[in-house]
Amino acid sequence: MKIALVSPYDFAYPGGVTNHISCLERYFTRMGHEVRIVAPASKAASGLGDRFIPIGTPRPIPTSGSIARLTISPWLSSRVKAVLDEEKFDIVHLHEPLMPMLCTTVLRLSQTANIGTFHAWQGKPGYDFAKPVGKWILKRWFRRLDGKIAVSKPAREFASGHFAGYYNVIPNGVDISHFSPDVAPIDRFCDGKLNVLFVGRLERRKGLDYLLKAYYQVQQEIPDSRLIVVGPGTRLRRRYEREVRHSGLRDVVFVGYVDYDELPRYYKTADVFCTPATGWESFGIVLLEAMAVGKPIVASNIDGYARVVAHGVDGLLVPPGNGEMLAQALVCLLSDEALRQQMGARGRLKAEEYSWEHIAQRVLNYYMRVLGEPPWRAHYPQFKAMSLSV
Repeated sequence: MKIALVSPYDFAYPGGVTNHISCLERYFTRMGHEVRIVAPASKAASGLGDRFIPIGTPRPIPTSGSIARLTISPWLSSRVKAVLDEEKFDIVHLHEPLMPMLCTTVLRLSQTANIGTFHAWQGKPGYDFAKPVGKWILKRWFRRLDGKIAVSKPAREFASGHFAGYYNVIPNGVDISHFSPDVAPIDRFCDGKLNVLFVGRLERRKGLDYLLKAYYQVQQEIPDSRLIVVGPGTRLRRRYEREVRHSGLRDVVFVGYVDYDELPRYYKTADVFCTPATGWESFGIVLLEAMAVGKPIVASNIDGYARVVAHGVDGLLVPPGNGEMLAQALVCLLSDEALRQQMGARGRLKAEEYSWEHIAQRVLNYYMRVLGEPPWRAHYPQFKAMSLSV
């Protein structure tokens, strides 16, 4: 099968959607399918060769407390049409399919089966770009989707609130061989201190403000501790670093962007993984990455996280924006090594349920289901006998 995976976001910049697409491509290719990633890119995508087709130049668009790096050029049609005509895909799988401009242009011009995966939850960019006229246009494009996937129930509820229809919930996955308890830790942090790890873009909605406030309390009770902050961001990083200096906090290390190949070693280095996002997270792939390495979690009790972490089983959930309770949860785990080990072991077992091998097969099964339904059954007779229960 020939598959197009389409991203509206800059593929050279790390993010949940681009990571999701990269993993799907990797596992579909291992299964023997011919896969192309179509996306804007600010620089060449390493390691993909002709499996990556760049279209458009991404621009940073501030929206909803984040930065969406999109191509907003209205002049993509000729390039998109040429790619579709040349490649002749069996499936075009668009991620955030209604996000202007690349995905909507592909959706408008595609003449094959179109699948859309909806990643966003309330407050994320995508559906409020151009009210009210834009909503009417988006509905026209939405009707061109032959199949719809949501990465979580919150994502499904958000998408169906704007565009009614059936959405198949297939969650994000995690590469459990890459994010493994067997990786080596970062040597310079293996000095006997207890490490709290944060991984995420330095944006307000990720909640690092609250973690820094909580960590001030943590250090009062556990002075032999360290906070490691991993993730890209320049403007807020400077502000956070000033706050650390002015507050007198010790042992806060801003690492910056970490390559995907190196990231598992940071999880391995952590004693506790903390993600205090204030909302707008439909799933939280960083939770699965930490759990796959066998680390206990302290996270905000928001819908996208509570679907992954079971409070008191593989982690602790606290009210979002509550620095005091965040500090209490961190102290609870940092003070109890046995509890950390128990929660980490349970988390690893749960992460195995989300392995990309299983998730990619579920997505592929859904492709086959869509191709087995009208109008595509006439073009793909090999799927005539396929049960709709796949």
